[in-house]
Amino acid sequence: MNKLKKTLALVAALAMATTAFVGCGDEKESSSTPAPQSSSESSEESSEESSEESKEDSSDESSEESSAATPGVTASEEVGAVNLATGGETFSVASWNADDAEAMIAQWESVSGKKANFVNMACKGGEAAEKLNNMFKANDDFDLYFVEADWALMFINDDEKTAPLSDLGFTDDNFADIYSYTDEIGKSSSGVRKGVSWQAAAGGFAYRTDLAEQYLGVKTPDEMQAKVGDWASFKDAAKTVSEQSGGNTALCDSLGGLWQVFAAGRTQPWVDSSDTLQVDDSCKEFAELAKELWDGGGVTQVDQWSPDWLPMGSTDKVMGYFVSTWGFGDTILVGAAGGEGKGTYGKWNVCVGPQEYFWGGTWMVVNPKTDNAEEAQSFIKTFTVDDEQIKEYALNKPEYCNNVNVMADIVANPDYKDTKVLNNLQGQNYFEVLDKSVKGVNLNGLVTPYDATIKSKFLDTVKESYVKGGKSWDETVEDFKDAVSVELEEVVVE
Repeated sequence: MNKLKKTLALVAALAMATTAFVGCGDEKESSSTPAPQSSSESSEESSEESSEESKEDSSDESSEESSAATPGVTASEEVGAVNLATGGETFSVASWNADDAEAMIAQWESVSGKKANFVNMACKGGEAAEKLNNMFKANDDFDLYFVEADWALMFINDDEKTAPLSDLGFTDDNFADIYSYTDEIGKSSSGVRKGVSWQAAAGGFAYRTDLAEQYLGVKTPDEMQAKVGDWASFKDAAKTVSEQSGGNTALCDSLGGLWQVFAAGRTQPWVDSSDTLQVDDSCKEFAELAKELWDGGGVTQVDQWSPDWLPMGSTDKVMGYFVSTWGFGDTILVGAAGGEGKGTYGKWNVCVGPQEYFWGGTWMVVNPKTDNAEEAQSFIKTFTVDDEQIKEYALNKPEYCNNVNVMADIVANPDYKDTKVLNNLQGQNYFEVLDKSVKGVNLNGLVTPYDATIKSKFLDTVKESYVKGGKSWDETVEDFKDAVSVELEEVVVE
């Protein structure tokens, strides 16, 4: 069995997610909706060559310093002795669905020669926090479990539910190659590292190449990036697509997808050091962007994760979806295309889009009551410390993994094993795009326990009050503050 920690909702807002999946077994769905609360849908200046180069410079240099591993530090694969109980009969790994867990368990078993029991909670990611809390109340036997970006802090801040990774023999040196934004999410509010992710959930803008050529005149991902490389350009492109298609094709899939990306650009935390809600200028900018695209046909009026959302991708109703690393398969993009050999399969490419972002992600944490600490250590090491095994998982899953050096090697020498995803993207080296995106992610000082709920309430309010309801911005802000004050009594709303 294992011990979990209390997770306060996190900035899936950047959520980037965020890991939101579809259906009861869908891991990533809660990245656009708070957990365990629910919501209806929780889910750029003309881009010239010079501005594009400037943006890439920023991603590859200044942003890389904050999002990539610590410069000049070499990760160690040597792990110390565990300081938790060992010798238990059954090592158990708990997750809300089988998407990642079964593949990871299979790889770990083949490497370690040991067996793991999979505790499949069989629910959506947004429902997992409540289920985990009930499992703790029932004193269920599990050793290691997964938490999602949106609500990870609820457990990570709870010493009764999560153990410091130092108790498993891990040190800072072991994680010197992980992307720093993932480290921010894996630490408690007091700075104790309790969770670590095997994935860096970077995202991009996946688009129909045939429609892009027809309506925007672009033939390559670089040309598409020049068309949508900032929000002003994105709006212009959306207007062009809508006009050229006679209003039949929207550039963007949903307000939820739009918000996942836009929120990644926030430079202030939602709640300051005095627990006071902050509504900054970017909030109004998003509301205006959302309304302009909604009214002009630049974004569909379909809710993210609704039954109609993915099927649009097999029609000409939408040109593009915002997709994170976990969504390039059936969960989003292959599913939207209609599946292998069907619909629009094989007609897609991806570019970074108007802004670098991450959406979702999953962190491994350990139950303090584990009696299989050595197995838990081995499992975590396999997917976050052992370069060879990380590369194996990245190429076979496929998954953009949480290791700067391993991913740099893969980007330079791609050898994808999953042809289903690759063929849908016409053989494009999409990890190269995600590599550019992840370097622009910076969560330093931005993560608070309330982010998932606040982010969701903001999107709901903007959609209902500002976009559809026609209220003024000031009225919309008041509606938003009212929603937050009802949901989060501990947050000061002025």
